[in-house]
Amino acid sequence: MFILSKLIIALISPLGTSLAVGTFALLLACFGRRRLAAVSGALALVWLGVWSLPASSFWLIGLLESDYVSVDIQTLPNSGAVVVLGGGISPAESQTDFANLQSGADRIWHAARLYHAGKAGLIVLSGGRPAGTVESEAQAMQGFLWDLGVPDSYLLLEDRSLNTTENAVNTAALLRKRGVSEIVLITSAYHMPRAKALFESEGLQVVAAATDYQSVAMPPWRLWLPDTKALDISGNVFKELVGRWSGR
Repeated sequence: MFILSKLIIALISPLGTSLAVGTFALLLACFGRRRLAAVSGALALVWLGVWSLPASSFWLIGLLESDYVSVDIQTLPNSGAVVVLGGGISPAESQTDFANLQSGADRIWHAARLYHAGKAGLIVLSGGRPAGTVESEAQAMQGFLWDLGVPDSYLLLEDRSLNTTENAVNTAALLRKRGVSEIVLITSAYHMPRAKALFESEGLQVVAAATDYQSVAMPPWRLWLPDTKALDISGNVFKELVGRWSGR
């Protein structure tokens, strides 16, 4: 199911779909179906163009982010644990490399903010080891939080999970052993609806501390200029929708 979901994500993402339809158009042209090839090629370009526009990508991701607005850290409760989901950092690929921060790295920054605000007695870092790396996401996040001044005594690693469902199941198991039933959950705003529901299905009481908002203000004219970041945002939303469909 893991491999299947990855393949589906690649195929239905705006870039993947456009490449697939574009390739189909080339094959049609090779077999003399020029009119159908032209229509297919045009559709591929239009689809890619639409989801490369900030106007389209911001609208789409805004639908997922709208339920979880940014909140003042001081208003968050002192819960049993703060849980940080992986997805914001790429672990090192060799013993001499460093981990690389990704667009969702604000998840880890936010955990450090809660610690320094006195809101985190325990921080659970949830993320397994991707293929080709020498450490788990949890370990990579741990190293970053050390650099941000969070002592190791506050950190608990859950380093087996490879998707959101496993994040919820494995983290809940660790917390039950410690008698913790209330958490503050940190993840990207567009990912929060699905993540919160999965953690609550494991019997945890969840307070959302969303971060990494991707729908941002910009001059109106910029909304209609194709942008690679907008295409990336659209891809994130499509990936999130596949995650909901596959239960991962």
